[in-house]
Amino acid sequence: MFLGACGFQPLYSNRPTGGGAREFSKIRIEPIKDRVGQILHNHLLTALNPNGPPQNPLFSMTVTVSESSSSLGVRKSAFATRANLNVSAAFKLSDFETRKGVFSQTSRITVSYNILDSDFATLSAKKDARARALREISEDIRVRLGVYFTQAQSFPKK
Repeated sequence: MFLGACGFQPLYSNRPTGGGAREFSKIRIEPIKDRVGQILHNHLLTALNPNGPPQNPLFSMTVTVSESSSSLGVRKSAFATRANLNVSAAFKLSDFETRKGVFSQTSRITVSYNILDSDFATLSAKKDARARALREISEDIRVRLGVYFTQAQSFPKK
């Protein structure tokens, strides 16, 4: 089977004509506010800069995280048994020197957790849901950046 003319291009290839993976190492991820932001920052560092921060970054990325909860599965007694945790992360990729924005989007996810009779168990379930959400958001941001870099025609040169 020949796929040469199908237009398929691996998203994370390191070929000279593009590919997002090579550009990830040129992104400086700015610190993100609050504990939730620190966790997301660490996931992004692992996903985008596994070899450490770039020595000569071409891009800077800022991220703003917000979260909210909503109760579901309300019993007749008016107590909820399930909750949704909504997490969103607005990110902006900018040219490192000029600080001019080149790409921005918002990643959103909703995860669920059980509300139990034990406060500790509920807190643990919410903490686990938050961790799952932040891992998924970091992966979504990585994919979106990969698509952007794959489709971009020119990059700032240093």
